[in-house]
This record gives sequence, structure tokens and C-alpha cells, in this order.
Amino acid sequence: MSDHAAHPPADHLVGSLVADESKIDLDRRKYLTAATTAIGAVGVGFMLTPFVKSWLPSERARAAGAPAVVDVSKMEAGQMITADWRLQPIYIVRRTPEMLALLTKHDAELKDPSSTESVQPQYADNVPRSRRDDLLVLIGICTHLGCLPKQHFAPGDALLGADWPGGFFCPCHGSKFDLSGRVFKGSPASVNLVVPPYAFENKDTLVIGVDSVDSSKGVA
Repeated sequence: MSDHAAHPPADHLVGSLVADESKIDLDRRKYLTAATTAIGAVGVGFMLTPFVKSWLPSERARAAGAPAVVDVSKMEAGQMITADWRLQPIYIVRRTPEMLALLTKHDAELKDPSSTESVQPQYADNVPRSRRDDLLVLIGICTHLGCLPKQHFAPGDALLGADWPGGFFCPCHGSKFDLSGRVFKGSPASVNLVVPPYAFENKDTLVIGVDSVDSSKGVA
């Protein structure tokens, strides 16, 4: 056998090596591509998990539409407490007879004294704007730009003047409301504070967010 037959030409060997390396390189690329795709899929999975969870309503969001039940048995005359319903502050005031007596004495100073342009349930479409004269229930958000009015219940309050009958004052832009939530003339707010739907489960239990309660079955 000749040397030529025993030993293939160098260029043939080089060609074989190049072909083998090309195959190895192609296989490596396929592996890396597959691995990268798999890792990417896992990464996307991890990314999607919180994203998908963000579509699901939170416990708080699910509870946001539920009625709020408030015990008013310990409220003293002239006191205000704040509850929460649908992520809104609810002002609850136990009005005194003196507070109620002042409600009919300043109609000429109000923008909407009869609440014809304002929002309240039919059972609160009256001067006290309430089911029960002694308990006022309002959404505590100013009807101007959504600020939170502060309580200034004392008549003749030093900040608001000698003729102030008592009510709410919004320090942000100066809107004033009386003790049934009616807006005074000269205020930037155009309508009265909103009265939410509410009912009494019994004389000491207020349910905010419903118009009626069946005491034998709970919240209606």
C-alpha cells in the first residue's frame, strides 16, 4: 500500500475536521437556543405570576362594596365618629336638639336649602337630611374637589365668624356646610354633601350601603 493510500491528504483531513466542528457548533447552538428558550419561558412564567395575580381582586377590593355596620350606642350628643364604606369616609353625627333647631334659621344663606340639586336617598330628602333627626350620616368628601371637610360644630366659631351656626368647613378651598351637610353661598362647592344609602338594623346599629335591613335575616 502506498503512503498516499495509508495517509489521506491533509486537505481532506482539514475538511473533515471543519465539517465535524461545524456539526458540533450547530448542535451547540441548537442546545443553547433550546436552553435559552426554556429559561425564558420559566422567566416569563415568573413574570406573569404577579401580573396575572394583579388582575385578581384583593380582599379589600372585594370587601369595598359590602355594607359597613356601625355601633352607635356609645355616641354622645354632639359627637362625630367616622366609618369607612367603599373606601370613603362616612361622617356620623349625633345631633343635639340645639343643633337641629338651628337648621331652619339660615336657608337664605344656602345654595341648595331644599337639596333639590344634591344627592341623597328619598328618605333623607328633608331638612335634617336623615332618617332620624338625631343621627346625620354623610359621605365626608367635599363636593368641590374631594377634600375632607373638618367639623366646626360650635356656633360662632372663632375661625368662621359670629354668625356661624355650626357645621363643616373645608380648609383646602373654603367650602362651608351646615349640620345637615348643606353648602353655604360663597363656597366653591356647588352642591350639598352626599348622603349615602343607609338603614338601621336596630336603634343602635347603623348599616351603611343599603336602603333596608331585615332584622331577622341581617343585612338586606
